[in-house]
Amino acid sequence: MRLIMRDHRMDRELAERTFGQTVAYLVTSVERPHVDMGPARRVDLGVHTFVLDTINYTDFCSMVAGRYIHHVPHIPEQNSGGRYVLRDTVEAIKAAGFAIDRELWNAAESDCSQCHAGCSDSPVGT
Repeated sequence: MRLIMRDHRMDRELAERTFGQTVAYLVTSVERPHVDMGPARRVDLGVHTFVLDTINYTDFCSMVAGRYIHHVPHIPEQNSGGRYVLRDTVEAIKAAGFAIDRELWNAAESDCSQCHAGCSDSPVGT
């Protein structure tokens, strides 16, 4: 969380919220691999920061998925139906039992996802 604060100039409260939504997103992407998922831009800041914290991220992946959760970025034009990806992502996270931080997800409802298949083991680009 301190890395999110440092790298993105967030206060502690916003960094905690961002990291919480990052964890909810990653756990849901593992539990629901059939859902085409992608993070909102604000949540994606947390994903990228976490991925770069390699020791903690690798430990998290081992605990949650039993394997490394790959992050496969793509060019936005490659994303089909970006608006629906975000909607489907939010619905999947809620269905998995996590609360949604509307401020972090609504700010990007019209944006395309920055990830293909939302930080999962997508075969694209590997």
